[in-house]
Amino acid sequence: MAQFDRITFDSAVMGGKPCLRGQRVTVGTILGLLAAGRTRDEILKAYPYLEPEDID
Repeated sequence: MAQFDRITFDSAVMGGKPCLRGQRVTVGTILGLLAAGRTRDEILKAYPYLEPEDID
């Protein structure tokens, strides 16, 4: 099984949904933004505490 160091699961954060580095940003949120056509730069501007590698 592949290991994803940036994706964390914690029942105390966002109801246990997969999040990026323990922050309150879910993987689903980022995937939804990408699916809607948002660029990496737009996402990083909206969520300045994320790193480019979080989106990659």
